[in-house]
Amino acid sequence: MEISGIVYGVPLFLLFIFSSIFVNLIQVACYLTIRPLSKSTFRRINGAVVEMLWLQSVWMMEWWSGLEVNLHTEFKTYQSMGKEHAILMPNHVSDADVLLTWILAQRSGCLRSALSVVKKSTQYLPIFGWTLWFYEFIFVDRNWARDGSKLKLSFEALKDFPMPFWITIFVEGTRLTPDKLIEAQTFASSKGLPIPKNVLIPKTKVKVHIKRYSTKELPESDEGIAQWCRNRFIAKDALLEKFAATSTFDEEEIPDSRRSIKSLIVRHMHH
Repeated sequence: MEISGIVYGVPLFLLFIFSSIFVNLIQVACYLTIRPLSKSTFRRINGAVVEMLWLQSVWMMEWWSGLEVNLHTEFKTYQSMGKEHAILMPNHVSDADVLLTWILAQRSGCLRSALSVVKKSTQYLPIFGWTLWFYEFIFVDRNWARDGSKLKLSFEALKDFPMPFWITIFVEGTRLTPDKLIEAQTFASSKGLPIPKNVLIPKTKVKVHIKRYSTKELPESDEGIAQWCRNRFIAKDALLEKFAATSTFDEEEIPDSRRSIKSLIVRHMHH
């Protein structure tokens, strides 16, 4: 890594840590004083404060690293994004997938209410885990005997959420694999890039395809919803195969889905 990258990266990391601590202090104060009086008001304040923190990550991905995100979906779906409650089920490759959902949430106007289902151990991470706990992320053990009732209670608690929210759940639970690492090494070799040993080649341009399903269309039985979920990923796999061959999706690219100016403003406020 170049010295310039280290010199620039360390201040960014420290800024995020100190900002997170500041956010935690505000969350604790509001949780103790405002939430007992009005849970709705607490959620709105909490969302606005945490959004300022997440915007730093959005800025880093979009403006600092130069990531380009192209959205492909039906225009009707695009118009509804951020205006209704939604469960997102993206395929999971790496931790950067979380940042990608934040970018989409920011462009859709619902970053302050972008939640996720994550491992229970995450809530014990200093600073970051505490932020997620106050932010009402759903923590699971990955054991249905324990998670079934927990998920039900968590969704029940969100019925009175004061704004449209997204809940992201990575149902695959997979990330970096040996096969993917080999593919990255082969690609790097063919392009004359340094050969990675522990990471994948970062993407600087990402195409996102979104398909919307109304909850009214979903089966009501446990087996029915399980099969529906499997069918969606079979269709997703076929879609990705087609994309690998054609480098395009059937739906047109949404031209208005651009980088976040808001994240750039927040970054300059902290500069």
